[in-house]
Amino acid sequence: MAKIHTRTKRKLRITKYNQPNTIKKKRPKTFKSIESANAWASNKGIKPEQYTLKSVKHNKKFEIVISEKSAKA
Repeated sequence: MAKIHTRTKRKLRITKYNQPNTIKKKRPKTFKSIESANAWASNKGIKPEQYTLKSVKHNKKFEIVISEKSAKA
């Protein structure tokens, strides 16, 4: 069996123990502008009172943080 290239391993999420079904943590979704973050949230059906925008990457990107109270309701 031929060796798999490193980029392919990363794409298929294969670890050094050859377990392709390992679960990795998903990173939070970030946006380049406030407008694009608000548009994404409205497309997903998330109301403006259910989330806040967190500034990340030296105010160059924004992350949507869903509040715990609205997530349970």
